[in-house]
Amino acid sequence: MNQKRSLWIVGVLMTVSLLLTACPAAPVSTGDVAGPAPVAVEQDKVLNVNLGTFPDMLDPQKSSFVNEIANLQMVYEGLTRQDAELDTVPAAAESWEYNDDATQVTFTLRDGLTYSDGSPLNAERFAYSIRRNINPVTAGEYASITDEILGAPEWRGCGEDAAACEAAEAQVMESVMASHADGAACAGYDDAACNTLTLTLSRPAPYFHVVMSLWVTFPAKEELITAAGENWWTDGDNHIGNGPFVLDTLEMGTRAFYTPNPNYWGEVPNVSVDFAFITDTAVAFEAYKNDEFDIITLAAEDYEVVMADPVLSQEANIYPGSCTFAVMFHQLKEPFTDQKVREAFAYALDRESWVRDVLRGLGSPTLTWIPQGFPGYDAEENRWGFDPEAAKQAIAESSYGSVENLPEIKVTFSDTPRNRVRWEWAVAKWKEVLGVDIALDPVESTTFTNLTKDISTAPQMFLLGWCADYPDPQNWLSVYWKTGAFGERIGYSNPELDALLVEADTELDTEARAELYAEAQRMLTDGVPVAFMWNNVNAYMVKPWVTGVVKTPQDAGWPGNVTPWTVDIQK
Repeated sequence: MNQKRSLWIVGVLMTVSLLLTACPAAPVSTGDVAGPAPVAVEQDKVLNVNLGTFPDMLDPQKSSFVNEIANLQMVYEGLTRQDAELDTVPAAAESWEYNDDATQVTFTLRDGLTYSDGSPLNAERFAYSIRRNINPVTAGEYASITDEILGAPEWRGCGEDAAACEAAEAQVMESVMASHADGAACAGYDDAACNTLTLTLSRPAPYFHVVMSLWVTFPAKEELITAAGENWWTDGDNHIGNGPFVLDTLEMGTRAFYTPNPNYWGEVPNVSVDFAFITDTAVAFEAYKNDEFDIITLAAEDYEVVMADPVLSQEANIYPGSCTFAVMFHQLKEPFTDQKVREAFAYALDRESWVRDVLRGLGSPTLTWIPQGFPGYDAEENRWGFDPEAAKQAIAESSYGSVENLPEIKVTFSDTPRNRVRWEWAVAKWKEVLGVDIALDPVESTTFTNLTKDISTAPQMFLLGWCADYPDPQNWLSVYWKTGAFGERIGYSNPELDALLVEADTELDTEARAELYAEAQRMLTDGVPVAFMWNNVNAYMVKPWVTGVVKTPQDAGWPGNVTPWTVDIQK
């Protein structure tokens, strides 16, 4: 929910940041949904939500974790979006159309679009955001998500070769083209007739309209970014967006307060939303019981208390999720450079006990990357499951020969009291099976997020999750595991897998495409780059006076965030 590059902070079970979610639709779609006139919102209607870890980044072209995306989706909107059924539908664009071989897609924007401050929003704004995502200077984690655009990977990877960079940039400028409906050139950001965006692709990509729903396309204003510099996003006044809300207050580390955007083209929200960022789920739960929050994540440690309470049990919202959590092994840091060591740690991972004893059943064990219920799920995969004897044998067959010869191993995690208990449980189990001592390395939650984003700072071993941006194997495999994408943070690169994924991405036959992705997932699992651990469920506490919440599997920030304008408070 890449590079939807991934995922929410407190999470249902671990205080880690993950990646967000989305979903696919037909190759060609048209529609025109007229929005209502601006309405007045009752000023006392404030929805109080605890979102967990404060975002490490709130720059659309640089963000990747679900807590970051949950904030950005309040203020901005792409050309398309997902609806309550997770179909891709028109958003800032009223329609789109592909050419015959799906190597070009043209979007037509809605008439009269504006930002929240009333200034015009045209196709040139979207062209800027897409080019900025590709620009190597931006260096966003999700930059590869637009690599289908002709010239994009060449520009991103041009390095110090000035001539190559200049040529690739010129190609991207032609491949991402804003114009009038008749093809005439646009005259800048104030040109209201500039309503057409044409994207030229290097290969068939009939799913690319779905990519245009992601946050990397969100049209933050160039002049505000340029004036304020790299950390422009830390000033809430710079977040002038086109989404359903206005960022009224941004208090770094503690709070983000959103009010309805009366200039939004669609349905204006009923409530303001106040995000708090408390990482200690025990503290958040007490605040919820005191009516200080309307919505919080239901932590596993509170599940039994909630279910035993006749009032609280009615406020629990537990439903299928869209995330896979895995123990990440840094492929460039010993001892995990050795596949046999990775196999041993995967074999020694008692997933059933983790879900039962630690998560209290709020999840399901998994040995696959793509979750059950999503296209591409492999029901036959059974490798690397809990097997203590196989774990010991793998260590014996490794280049180290025994656990006594292993270098120091530590697990890095987001530091909360509950997380410490969870990881004490996990390292005790590895000790029990392998006889290996693992040091605990707790770090501040936002710092943890930052560390995991870069290959040079990513820890030796840590837990991270990936949530679907859209329900398609391409989002799970190509977006995450191609060389240079998210797997790079742990040093993963497999040219053979890259070639197979390119073949799958460009295959137009549905059955052949599905089999190529299935082969790719098996190849990925062959090398044990991570130990797949569990699939989440969405688990939230929601006060009874909160109405109009539309729940989907991809609710990675808070329940209702897919259609926040339907949420209301009826006390």
